[in-house]
Amino acid sequence: MKLNVQHLNVRSQDGLDRWVEDQILALGEARQIDEANVRLECRFESSPPFAVRIHLVTPGPDLFAEGHDHTLRAAFTKALTQLQGSIAGRATRRLRRLKSNSSAPAAKTRSARRL
Repeated sequence: MKLNVQHLNVRSQDGLDRWVEDQILALGEARQIDEANVRLECRFESSPPFAVRIHLVTPGPDLFAEGHDHTLRAAFTKALTQLQGSIAGRATRRLRRLKSNSSAPAAKTRSARRL
């Protein structure tokens, strides 16, 4: 997995970057992630000032999440919760579809007529 972390008006800190990396790697256990783009930013003119955007490149549809709060960790946690919900939602939809396909009666086929 390739991990890109961008800092906009935020100082890069080893502890924070390591924590972000650990959280993204933990998501990789539930779904294959080819690339993760994380943007950590501080907008001093808005309230709440911290925003986090996460874009996960996965096989199939990509996943996006965004969180805003008064601390970076809280904003990241909100975005991470959105991602976990969308990953779980996709998994349950897939299981529901597989169950409904297996419980449906087999379609009747016409036998070919011989001339």
